[in-house]
Formats: sequence, structure tokens, C-alpha cells
Amino acid sequence: MGEVDPAFIQAQEHRPKPEITRAEGIPLIDLSIISSPNSNLDNDQALGGLVEEIGNACRNWGFFQVINHGVPLAKRHNIEKASREFFGQPLEEKRKVRRNEERVLGYYDTEHTKNVRDWKEVFDLNVQDPTVVPASYKPDDEELTKWFDQWPEYPKDLREVCEEYAKEVEKLACKLMELIALSLGLPKDKFHGFFKEQTSCIRLNHYPPCPVPDLALGVGRHKDAMALTILAQDDVGGLEVKRKTDGEWLWVKPTPNAYIINVGDIIQVWSNDIYESVEHRAMVNSEKERFSIPYFLSPAHHTNVQPLEELINQQNPAKYKPYNWGKFLVTRKRSNFQKLDVENIQIYHFKIPESEVAEKSD
Repeated sequence: MGEVDPAFIQAQEHRPKPEITRAEGIPLIDLSIISSPNSNLDNDQALGGLVEEIGNACRNWGFFQVINHGVPLAKRHNIEKASREFFGQPLEEKRKVRRNEERVLGYYDTEHTKNVRDWKEVFDLNVQDPTVVPASYKPDDEELTKWFDQWPEYPKDLREVCEEYAKEVEKLACKLMELIALSLGLPKDKFHGFFKEQTSCIRLNHYPPCPVPDLALGVGRHKDAMALTILAQDDVGGLEVKRKTDGEWLWVKPTPNAYIINVGDIIQVWSNDIYESVEHRAMVNSEKERFSIPYFLSPAHHTNVQPLEELINQQNPAKYKPYNWGKFLVTRKRSNFQKLDVENIQIYHFKIPESEVAEKSD
């Protein structure tokens, strides 16, 4: 990326610390009882313990790792290999599939988080191709449009590899959402209907070696707007999670073949703050490049996101006003192509003031 542009430099208070605090407490959850082909979420005696583990992890951390998750290792290796091959090409080749305001999916190397440029390059694709979304971020515009994936000439098998991988991770996402539903005291299929016309996406991330790892970040501090994130990271590592108890940034040590799962903003709203989306960021390395592949599980564009009726009552009124996911998503995408003077749209913009919530619970 050449000389270090000041656009990459984080404000003093957000720069990574030279010493690393390891996130020893992030739960590591074994999914083997539900990952076998004949697993049954209705009858297994061990299910209660697993549901409790998931609930505690969502409540206390907002993050956890899963092993024995059922995603075939070969599929993961294939997408990791294809990702390295794609990013290993000359910049002019990658920019042939560069995203823009008309084609919002594809390659990008000038992304900003909190208005500071990220030290990374990405390739975005939607799981459902094409994906139906609102044509405009404007609330009164009801026109719809389609987002199409862009595929490069090389690697030739990138599309096939990504589509095969997406199918396997989607199965894991479905299992996790069933476990999260059960942990909230809901029927296991409570969330199924939201994802029939999903807007889920996969991102291939490449973080090149950075000469100023104490000043820049691969991705600045943020929360994920979607429902659930399923992250594959390589053995270099770089993910840091903000601990809920004290705000300390903790480095998540890579666990071989595990996935890192985090609760997104949509689950925070659906659960009415029982589970919270947690800030995280990505460190960079002065010597090694790093690769990661997040899968962002997202509902249909027509979903109105609001606290679930089953989880609100007189004593615990809704803490959020409903918002349309499609409009939210399109507003977010629009900001990718222009630097904003204000923070991008967030779920706190839909938060009902505490005084109003207190009045309803009186």
C-alpha cells in the first residue's frame, strides 16, 4: 500500500496497545452432539447443557468459538486457497472487479471504519445471487433492485469454491440460530422465517504487512450490524474483542479449524438487549500478512427488526423502535462510497429513551 497515508492513522485513544492481553475467557464450545448427520435437537440429553453454554456465551461475551461444527475442512481450505490466489494478483487485475455505487459487491481497497481508513483489501459476495434489496435508502421509495456478484477471471474456481463453502456455513448458521432461540426460551425454529430470502454475505479479507502496526488497524472498532457472524481466521490472528466487564481489548488466539461466532446488532434488538453485540477490531502485523473470511448472516430485505413479542412484557418493555433491514443495509452500503461527516447509521438511532421505557414498565 506504499507509504503510510495519514488516512490510516488512528486517533491516539484508539491505537492498539504494544502489549497483547489474551482473551482466555472467550468460551470454546464443542458442537459435536449436533453436528453428526443424525443429530436431533429435540431429544439429545446433552442439549440442555449446550444451550446453556451458548446462552451464557451470548450474555457474558457476545463472542464464542465453536469446534466440531460440521463444516468440512476441505471446503474451508479451498476458499482460503482461492482467497490467497485472488489477493496475490496485481492490483490492476483485482480492480477489474472493483465495487462501486452501481455494483456494490466485489473488490475494494479503500474502506473506512469510523472515518479512518482500514489497512486491508476485501472481496465481497452475496450468498444469494442475485439478492433483492431496496433501490434507495429513502424511506418512502418502495422500488426494489437486485445486487449481483462480480466474479474475477482468476482464480477460475472462485465462484464454485465460494458457493460450496457458503452452503456448509449456512447449515452451521441455522444450527446456531436454533441454539440461540432455545437459549432465549423460544421455539428452535423461531428465526427460520427471517432468512428465507436472506441478504447474507461472505467477505474475503486480506491484511498486508503494515509498517506502523502501532498506529493503524486492519479494521477499526465496530459492531456487526447483521444477525450473526461466523469467522474463519488464519493462524496469524489479529481479532481483538472488547470485554464487556471492563472495556479491555483482548486478543483472540486462533484455535485450529475453529470458527469465531459473534452476536450481531439484529440479535441484540430481537432479544431486547438480553444479548448484546460487542465491539471488536482487527490488528495488523509488521511482518506477516493475515487472511480471514467472515460469513454475515442477514435476514430478508423486507424484515422489520424489532424486539420479539415473546421477550417483552409490562415489566420489560421494548427498548427499540422497529427498523427496516433493507433500508438499513442500503444506507450502510451507500456510505462505503463517500466519507461521512457523522457516524454511519447504528441501532442506537432506534433506541427508545430510557425514560420512555421506564414509563411503560411502571
